[in-house]
Amino acid sequence: MSLRRIGRLFSAYRVALAIVIAIIVASSIVAMASPFLLRAVIDNALPNQDLRLLVWLVAGMLAVAALTSAFGVVQTWISTKIGQQVIHRLRSDVFAHLQRQSIAFFIRTRTGEVQSRITNDIGGMQSVVTSTATSIASNLTTAVATAVAMTALSWRLSLVSLVVMPPAVYLTRRVAMTRRAITAQRQRELADLNVTIEEGLSISGIQLSKTMGTGPSLVARFTASSARLIDLELRSELAGRWVMASMSVIFAAIPAVIYLSAGLPMTAGTMTIGTLVAFTALQSGLFRPLMGLLNVGVSLTSSLALFARVFEYLDLPVDIDDPQSPVEVNPALVNGHVRFDDVTFAYPGGTTAAVAGVSLDVAAGTTLALVGETGSGKSTIAALLARLYDPSSGRVTIDGIDVRDMRMADLASVVGMVSQETYLLHTTVRENLRYAKPDATDEQIETAARAAQIHELIAALPDGYDTVVGSRGHRFSGGEKQRIAIARTLLRNPRVLILDEATSALDTETERAVQTAFDALAQGRTTITIAHRLSTVRDAAQIVVIDHGRVIESGTHASLVEDNGRYATLAA
Repeated sequence: MSLRRIGRLFSAYRVALAIVIAIIVASSIVAMASPFLLRAVIDNALPNQDLRLLVWLVAGMLAVAALTSAFGVVQTWISTKIGQQVIHRLRSDVFAHLQRQSIAFFIRTRTGEVQSRITNDIGGMQSVVTSTATSIASNLTTAVATAVAMTALSWRLSLVSLVVMPPAVYLTRRVAMTRRAITAQRQRELADLNVTIEEGLSISGIQLSKTMGTGPSLVARFTASSARLIDLELRSELAGRWVMASMSVIFAAIPAVIYLSAGLPMTAGTMTIGTLVAFTALQSGLFRPLMGLLNVGVSLTSSLALFARVFEYLDLPVDIDDPQSPVEVNPALVNGHVRFDDVTFAYPGGTTAAVAGVSLDVAAGTTLALVGETGSGKSTIAALLARLYDPSSGRVTIDGIDVRDMRMADLASVVGMVSQETYLLHTTVRENLRYAKPDATDEQIETAARAAQIHELIAALPDGYDTVVGSRGHRFSGGEKQRIAIARTLLRNPRVLILDEATSALDTETERAVQTAFDALAQGRTTITIAHRLSTVRDAAQIVVIDHGRVIESGTHASLVEDNGRYATLAA
């Protein structure tokens, strides 16, 4: 992975970065005045007892300190703001890109893994993004300015001070590569830990663990993963620590070497005490930016593992996306005439077609029922209409327009789906309904709830529509969640409605209430119903029997029973 791509993250902030670098350079130059002021104090003001000069020199030292501090505050504010904006943009881009991924991606990817990339990986990059660029500029500028000042004082002593740099850079490089490998392993372990949390502490996971008695094994799994993280964190922190500690000792020993060098016969008398003290102060100040540069190099190299994981998600191809030249569709003017023209589809990695040569014609405003055994391909046909998948061959059209030629947002406005597995957000009933139409008024929400036969129940709750539904809506029964989902779909007012086995898990009495709501929802819409209970589809204008992804029978309830074929067997 190229560092150039990481650099492009900051391309929109060139001006702000230029200001930061200018402030850093100015601060470093101003700071270099201190050792020269110190030399003047020792060599001139004190020996000559020049109080006026001493006052001016001390005031100059204070002014340098105040000015560099002010520069530091401004530089920190600008650089932190830039870093936070970069992280915000990166986090938002990853989330938006994942929203565009097809259902197939989320089927094969663990939810905890996705969450870990957005939270742990991007969170781990935050300190690097926020401080790396400015730290490099600050430390590099300070180091260069210090080296220049040291050379101006004594080029011979400067050579003694800088002789340790080549081995220091080499050893730091080795430490950085070690930490990079450990960081990649640590992030994978964090992702596994996140998966365990998501699977073990969700409401469904808790119910499963309690009924299966797997709580202790989950705790053991979590504990083992957490213990491995401890080891990886220790290895990451201690990687090369002895090397860095050794360099610290070497840097600390250099002043002693400088004093020794100053006392040798060949250098004796060539510099004043003030020059020696000022040079030693500069040399001590050189240690901090040099070690800062080396540590930044270590952090940047190890963080490449985080960038690689995030960029891997950003580089994922989008299988199902808006067309380059979409057909303009006004959802309010769509009639809802649905056609499947010789449609074939196979799931990624599948050896056989889930849908094979299916042709269907559903007139606008009529009802089509898809029946057949489990796994026959009914839900796949519905998913192709909603464009959760694209057919391998053939086409699916609404009012003659291929759904692949529509914008995804337009198609979502035209096609509504209510499935058996109703998903409610962990928020209020009102916000769950408004999720389908953010600008819906309270009056529209209540009207939709009345049509879905759920208003009275919601109104009877202690907080009414402001009642929190709980995780995945577990506060409500299956039938109640279905009716909330129906109300949510009513708010969108789609012209084409898909009911995917939406009542198969309900008892008879609840099914009747939900079916009443469905009847209200289906009025004036093209409706495609998938059902195991044939009693719910007897009145459909067209009933199609699906077997192994193929249409084997079609007709009305009466004609299919009279034909005494597969439908008659299912209806018996």
